[in-house]
Amino acid sequence: MSLFKLGEIQRLQVAKPVPMGAYLTVPDTMMPDGEERELILLPKKEMPDDIQAGDLIDVFIYKDSEDRPIATTIIPPLTVGKTAILKVSQVTDIGAFLSWGLVKDLFLPFKEQTYRVNKGDSVLVSLYIDKSNRLCATMKLYNILSTDSDYTENSSVTGTIYELSDNYGAFVAVDNIYSALIPKNELFRKVYIGERIHARVKSVREDGKLTLSIREKTQYQIESNSKIILERLNENDGYLPYGDKSSPEDIKREFEMSKSEFKRAIGNLYKNKMILIKDDGIHLVV
Repeated sequence: MSLFKLGEIQRLQVAKPVPMGAYLTVPDTMMPDGEERELILLPKKEMPDDIQAGDLIDVFIYKDSEDRPIATTIIPPLTVGKTAILKVSQVTDIGAFLSWGLVKDLFLPFKEQTYRVNKGDSVLVSLYIDKSNRLCATMKLYNILSTDSDYTENSSVTGTIYELSDNYGAFVAVDNIYSALIPKNELFRKVYIGERIHARVKSVREDGKLTLSIREKTQYQIESNSKIILERLNENDGYLPYGDKSSPEDIKREFEMSKSEFKRAIGNLYKNKMILIKDDGIHLVV
């Protein structure tokens, strides 16, 4: 088993400079006869000035174009098990490739995509080692994200939607680190994979995963929804053909809110004498 940790940052020791760069080793692994137990090359173009044998240096371990382990002083934005947003540089017949600051782009297989990405897309991914001992990216983050956040009920959070489910809702990586879900019954507008959202923690589950709402607390939501309805009334000459008899589906489609939220909002507007509620719909008080 190699002492070098593929896909991670390690502090290594310079064993010997050579014309092509410098060979590095894990500290305290020198053999009694002076030979190193295991060496890895740091290319010359990656070497700091005045580097000498015995110096310690932080490097990232990956594989070059010939699939050989190699060290680099360029530290990419993610390591094994961590997450980062990377840009798609190329899409091929076998998958996509992501820019991550190294000479060799990072491979994102089709089977690890939660939707088919396109060149130029920015995607939230994690880094893993595949069965062939290669570094690859995955967009499937459910079992990777952390569940030990300090967020509590009603905390305001920001996250990235990384997967959508017809059965469950929208899976979110809060701070691109913590596991969260916007339940299906909380989704009153269309959301997209890769979308950055601002949300409120509705609850914290026993396993530490967060349940989110993209709606505000009731009183703030009433005010926000009332404003939306007033804007729509002004845009439509003071009349909208919606009321108690309207279907929940029509309300959701037209206002991106539930029917109960709609009823609370028009009740608030009626109480403040801003609208009239009639059999044919709602009318703006002029």
